[in-house]
Amino acid sequence: MRSTELPLPDGLLLRPLRGVRYAVDDLAAATTPPYDLISPHEVRNLLDVHPNNVVRLILPGFDRHRYGEARDTLRAWLAEGVLVVDDLPALYVYEQSGPGFLQRGLIGNVGLSDPEEKIILPHEETVPGLVADRLGLMRTTEANLEPIFLLYEGGGTTSRLVDDVATTRMPLIDVRTSDGARHRLWAVTDPDEIEAAAADMRERQALIADGHHRYATYRLLQQERHAAGASNGPWDFGLALLVDSTAYPPEVKAIHRVVPGLPLPEAVNRAKGACRVQEFTELEDALAGLATAPGPAFVLAGEGHAHLLTDPDPVQVERAMPPGRSPRWRSLGTSVLTEFLLPKVWGVTDDERSVLIVHHDAAEAVRLARDTSGTAILLRPLPAEDVLAVAAQGEKVPRKSTSFGPKPRTGLVLRTFFTD
Repeated sequence: MRSTELPLPDGLLLRPLRGVRYAVDDLAAATTPPYDLISPHEVRNLLDVHPNNVVRLILPGFDRHRYGEARDTLRAWLAEGVLVVDDLPALYVYEQSGPGFLQRGLIGNVGLSDPEEKIILPHEETVPGLVADRLGLMRTTEANLEPIFLLYEGGGTTSRLVDDVATTRMPLIDVRTSDGARHRLWAVTDPDEIEAAAADMRERQALIADGHHRYATYRLLQQERHAAGASNGPWDFGLALLVDSTAYPPEVKAIHRVVPGLPLPEAVNRAKGACRVQEFTELEDALAGLATAPGPAFVLAGEGHAHLLTDPDPVQVERAMPPGRSPRWRSLGTSVLTEFLLPKVWGVTDDERSVLIVHHDAAEAVRLARDTSGTAILLRPLPAEDVLAVAAQGEKVPRKSTSFGPKPRTGLVLRTFFTD
């Protein structure tokens, strides 16, 4: 029997939670970047640094029993006191800082809503395989192990509360991670402060900056539970970090591609019939050209000289574009790459097996291209205003188009359905 209680949100719902937090001596060593920024090699390194590293929960093993292992590890750590549950429901003020950046936000539970309601706006396509993986983990552990990252345009009560707490109160957590970033956390437990923040957020709209696959997972799990007859419960909410983009504008970084098995000379030769191609002896010079080129532009690199692609043939690009897309969407570099260059010029299907993803690091993408006898496709970050404009009109940019930051550190606040 299907529950009739599913429609909850009437505006952006924010609720406190009893956070699950580490009680270990070296907290920094037990935490990680988000799961999709961690390579298999880094998993091993993280486990060497701390036996209770949260990577054991977010990226467990590779066999069919891995989700059960994560569940059993989570329950064992709670029983042993490695993880503890806060006594009072709270909203958590979270500050990240380092050379040249400062970001503050509020961690809490947000009500899940359909994108058509335009309360929480996705801006990026998801990959079914990744959603299935996160769903298997979330379903089995009954936990939100990492917050998604939401942006809202602020001012108002919530923003003032976040700054007041961060500047006048003693933090629960104050740690510096190996990348040099400082992380501080406060618990807001006063019912009046929580209610004021919730009332302020009720009138707002949020953009998913990071965590599209996890948000899709939140909603699929919610639909599963209600389809099985469950009434409203913890599955109607998801763990999120909310940041006022007016007070703390996000940084947007590029996400590069690597096509294994596509030799660089072949990729360059095929591109010459579709784009203007310039050769550079040094990768740095090609990247400098990429930074200043007008319109969609890309650098191809790997074993040999780098090449800058500019001025894609507008007739060929237009022919490749799917119908019904806005002019702004069609002009995005990742749209040109996904709809034109990959399938039409290079004959490559844009999926997680054929096209590898490298966040931010151009040198790492080139190294991976050389190791796989392939080609690295280096991109510029999409302008934040383009992403916001596309999302506001109900469109989504191609998968892995944006990397908003700084991203929340995984392991500072977890959430379980059975302790929330």
